[in-house]
Amino acid sequence: MFSWLRKKRTEATASAGRGQPQAPVAGAPGADTPWPNAAQWLQRLEWTVLKRLDGQLQGDYRSLFRGSGLVLADLREYQAHDDVRHIDWNVTARMQTPYVREHQEDREIAAWFVVDLSASVAFGSGPTSKRQLACSIVTVLSKMLSQHGNRVGLMLFTGQDRVHSVVPARSGRRHLLHIVHQMLQAGQNQNPNHVSVVQTSALGPWLAQAQSLLKRRSAVFVVSDFISPSGWEKPLAQLARRHEVVAVRLRDPLEMAWPDNTGMLLVQDAESGEQLLVDGNDAAFRQRFAQQALDREAALLSNLSQAGVDCLELNTDEAMDQALLRFAQLRKRASQLSTGGRAAPVGNQRPFQAGGAHA
Repeated sequence: MFSWLRKKRTEATASAGRGQPQAPVAGAPGADTPWPNAAQWLQRLEWTVLKRLDGQLQGDYRSLFRGSGLVLADLREYQAHDDVRHIDWNVTARMQTPYVREHQEDREIAAWFVVDLSASVAFGSGPTSKRQLACSIVTVLSKMLSQHGNRVGLMLFTGQDRVHSVVPARSGRRHLLHIVHQMLQAGQNQNPNHVSVVQTSALGPWLAQAQSLLKRRSAVFVVSDFISPSGWEKPLAQLARRHEVVAVRLRDPLEMAWPDNTGMLLVQDAESGEQLLVDGNDAAFRQRFAQQALDREAALLSNLSQAGVDCLELNTDEAMDQALLRFAQLRKRASQLSTGGRAAPVGNQRPFQAGGAHA
């Protein structure tokens, strides 16, 4: 996104009449504040997010991870992205419609986080940037998975052609602190106001590298803002055929609407370095900007749905625990609807598509 919005966030937010956004993590460091160490970051999230989730996801933990295993979890109709080896031929013969078996994931699964820390992720219109949000969600999910005995691994991409760092999947608190340290160190070393090397998002090649590195079936969380050149759709679909993939999308409110009364501004793309002079007072320009944002949103959700990937959407001005609870409820509802069952409606939910859960 445009780097000028970080410098102008106070004036733009006041002119738009929206007030100061609320950070999803209390006490998160600002743009000019030194980031805490791994232990401090983990302890802060344990009190602000994990304590709120304690006890609320106990019944939904099993529904979050399904795949290889011996215990049958559910039956649902066959979809285009399913493996034909999972078809239940007895049920298919009775129902005259292909059905596949979903097994309860083994308790000790390997979860991998494919994290995009390119220049566009450094954007944030409020106290919390998308990069800080990425560090927080990886820490929270890693803690939740580790406490159930699962192994957690990390792949960091910072804009270079190849992976920045790979942390093998292991378990334990010491390993969790190592993952958090790698995330925070990568965030500290990349100052969005002093970018000397162009950091272009290359989500397609990154997903292809992740697929080549992951030998065994795992749960894969792709953490990115998905602001990337086209071409990542096919590698994501190929990754989802072998692994259970969840797209964790990072968003900021100002990416959807241009603020009012900003005047003439020279904006610069954080990744390509391209500069453009725009008139923020032009209503037609703001309308075109909003329409392009809506078109990009619809195309992204359509691509994720076609790939059979569920999407967890995190906003920089939203509480993280509420987003996680909503995602768990929608994913449970998606499983019930796929088997023809009835599910209670979930409040404040985003539009639901048949290919996956979008929260």
